[in-house]
Amino acid sequence: MTIPADLKYTAEHEWLRIDNVVATVGITEFAAQSLGDVVFVQVPSIGETVTVGKACGEIESTKSVSDIFAPADGRVTEVNDAVIDEPGLVNTDPYGQGWLFKLQVAELPELLDAARYSALTNARGK
Repeated sequence: MTIPADLKYTAEHEWLRIDNVVATVGITEFAAQSLGDVVFVQVPSIGETVTVGKACGEIESTKSVSDIFAPADGRVTEVNDAVIDEPGLVNTDPYGQGWLFKLQVAELPELLDAARYSALTNARGK
């Protein structure tokens, strides 16, 4: 399982690639593998304000439906239409083409680095 060192992570299995005040958000490979084949993705709308820890979208797979939690407070500036049209990108390229949305971050909460996220996922049996 890949856990890129240049990203930040949440305990809910979202990742953030931070560029100044804009964060690209997606779900981790661990989450994508746990979900199974992703068949539907709903993300927040451009301009929508999200609150850290609150559900702001959902991912449906052949196994279940899971919430996407906002990893920080902020305003959505862009959504990945490709992943909405082709949800399987979440499985095949979770850290690249499978990103979900971009967020202008108001304030970053405490996030996990790759080592801490790896320890978290190893503690959950994988």
